[in-house]
Amino acid sequence: MKLKHKKNFLKRKTSGIEPTIFWRIADDIPQYLSWGMMSFSILIPLIFWFIFANYSGIESTFLPSPSDVIKALGGLWEKGFLTQDIAASFTRVSLGFFLSVLVAIPLGIMMGSFASIRALFEPIIGIVRYMPAPAFIPLLIIYLGIDEAPKIALIFIGTVFFNILMIMDAVKFIPKDLIETTYTLGGSRWQVLTQVIMPYVVPSIIDTLRINIATSWNLVVVAELLAASEGLGRRIILAQKFLKTDEIFACLIILGLIGFILDLSFRLLLRFTCKWAF
Repeated sequence: MKLKHKKNFLKRKTSGIEPTIFWRIADDIPQYLSWGMMSFSILIPLIFWFIFANYSGIESTFLPSPSDVIKALGGLWEKGFLTQDIAASFTRVSLGFFLSVLVAIPLGIMMGSFASIRALFEPIIGIVRYMPAPAFIPLLIIYLGIDEAPKIALIFIGTVFFNILMIMDAVKFIPKDLIETTYTLGGSRWQVLTQVIMPYVVPSIIDTLRINIATSWNLVVVAELLAASEGLGRRIILAQKFLKTDEIFACLIILGLIGFILDLSFRLLLRFTCKWAF
């Protein structure tokens, strides 16, 4: 494989069409360039935000400056609201998403492995997943009340069907040669499931969860409209009522940072548990 890449590299170089480091397709870029680009992706929006907030003439009520948002973060922290709201939102997201994972992983693997199971569940899941999760709020209130249960259920409904279908697709695209070889070598159906299919799709499952947990954090704001007393979504709604846009920006930044940390955590989990996938 290395010899083949070397030949391709020499061929491109001798033909005079060697692309720059920045534009090489499917090739890694140097570490310094990677860190530099990531830094620019954060610094440039911050610079534009600072310029518009301070020199465009827009009132701080509509566009607070970065310093105003930092002060708002400090105020929320000092009052204890920030830790309470983060803990409340994180608990709801964790419970709702964890329940969806418990259902999605076994059902997705079964649907991807057996056409009979897929025929049984895929039509109804395909229909329900197009129903917006917030549309279930009236029913959830009627069935579950206004405590924590409907909030967790909303996050569950909003993520479980996408998890199932994405895991199912990962299983469906396993090379049949692997399965047929296992049977040829005397493997049983249980061995195909546990020693071929499951190890093969673990990287895809982790990546699916990494992508879909973002949906949970999108739904938590909606979920916390259901008579919540704590939570980042609830804090945003309260700030809107009193035109505290600096607190809205502060909560949005916290939501983004939490999501970014979760994304990195899933990436690290994938790298350390599925080294064969790299």
